Amino acid sequence: MKKILKVLISRIAIICLLFGVQIAALILLTLKISRTYVFFYSFLEIFSICVVLYITSSHTNPSHKLTWVVLILIFPLFGGILYFMLSVSRATKGFRKRINVSKAETINLLEQDEAIIGRIRRLDTGIAAQCNYISNMGFPVYKNTQTRYFDSGEEFFVSLIENIKKAKKFIFIEFFIINKGIMWNTVLSVLEQKVKEGVDVRIIYDDAGCLNRLPHKYYEKLRSKGIKCCVFNPFSPIPEIRLNHRDHRKIIVIDGYIAYTGGINLSDEYINVKEKYGHWKDAAVLVKGEAVWSLTAMFLQLWSFISGQENGCGRKNNQEDYNKFRTFKSDFCDSDADEFVQPFSDSPVDDEAVGENIYLNMILRAKKYVYIFTPYLVVDHTMIKALRLAAKSGVDVRIVTPHIPDKWYVFLVTQSYYPVLLEAGVRIYEYTPGFLHSKAFLCDDELAVVGTINLDFRSLYFHFECGIFLYKTSSINEIREDFLKTFPICQVVTLEDCKKVNLPRRILQAFLRLFAPLM
Repeated sequence: MKKILKVLISRIAIICLLFGVQIAALILLTLKISRTYVFFYSFLEIFSICVVLYITSSHTNPSHKLTWVVLILIFPLFGGILYFMLSVSRATKGFRKRINVSKAETINLLEQDEAIIGRIRRLDTGIAAQCNYISNMGFPVYKNTQTRYFDSGEEFFVSLIENIKKAKKFIFIEFFIINKGIMWNTVLSVLEQKVKEGVDVRIIYDDAGCLNRLPHKYYEKLRSKGIKCCVFNPFSPIPEIRLNHRDHRKIIVIDGYIAYTGGINLSDEYINVKEKYGHWKDAAVLVKGEAVWSLTAMFLQLWSFISGQENGCGRKNNQEDYNKFRTFKSDFCDSDADEFVQPFSDSPVDDEAVGENIYLNMILRAKKYVYIFTPYLVVDHTMIKALRLAAKSGVDVRIVTPHIPDKWYVFLVTQSYYPVLLEAGVRIYEYTPGFLHSKAFLCDDELAVVGTINLDFRSLYFHFECGIFLYKTSSINEIREDFLKTFPICQVVTLEDCKKVNLPRRILQAFLRLFAPLM
């Protein structure tokens, strides 16, 4: 009873209730006025038709267009109004402007060494083009960088604690989810000690990701301990599109020499201390060397953006000298090895789906194989076509998804994509020990991406994400070993399995597919 009461009076329950009340009030008010005034009814229908025409002529993803067009046609009276409340917002313009201002503060500090691109071009012109694309998005490719791949949260956690204990100057932490428990409490105790030693400790956490995990205004508690803290995009019951833009990134930077990113959040299920959906499989990568600077800059960009709004930072933004957090080329040993590392970020406000484009380029340039870890498979026609084309061209395309889902409705949509991929020769595996949360691409023993980007619409279009593009690094062998030892413990999905799905389940999948671009 206490647990039920706690849920009912939680912040997330109250926000959802207020959100629902507003939407219900809008619908009821619209219906009441339209029944009383015929001209208003006609106006709303004409307005919805105009909105449909506006949507179809826009440059957004076709799948996203289809979802809104269907919703507006089903609910012509209030569908158009909902679209402008939830998909078009003046706040988005301001949001976009502030993000671009904070990005401009570091853009001149992220310059590409053209000699590195030239070296890659001599090895492979196709991969050089990929690196050049990412570089043009503001993220250079580096040499003189070591990487290590972690195939579990447990390994990552041991390494993380070991390295933050060694911090001398600063620790930057940015996460979608922070949850009280053994993992976070252990990290926090080390951070408290580091603050006492004079280390600059800063934390960014996403308000939606931590909504039912951390107390309201938890940042005040962290600040009282000497930890600087900002909350990204505070959640509110007022419906607007900016609430869709979540900080899904996971970044830790230590002294500018070491950084981590990947799928692992700071919560006990990620290290299998607490079991939620069977065994939790995840992945992360450690970066040590010149490439750490890009991850440092990513953090500072967002820190500048949030601190300028006084959202849980306790101050307005005063632009810092970012060079004091930078390690320069002279700080690292120059290496002749052809190992290239390129951290990148993806933003929903720049109209450039960087993560999706990197994934597509890897799929379409593959000659031997493409192996994929993803917790969700909710993709558009372009991604489906690329995967099918690669498989039909003789490329060994394998996708590993969870067998035990964390969200049943997303899992149903994920499974609804299986038949069209299997028919083309794509091989699909479900991770039977539990829930797979890893996000990794591996191609032809020489290219890989490890990061935070799922194969779903929210990651590809709505969230702030990040990843590490790897070319010829030693960690690629570690990633390959992880795939090869994972396949045998998975359930192989066949077309026959898909044909056995009963009719009610197929109808539900078809219905949920309408809302796939919102997942």
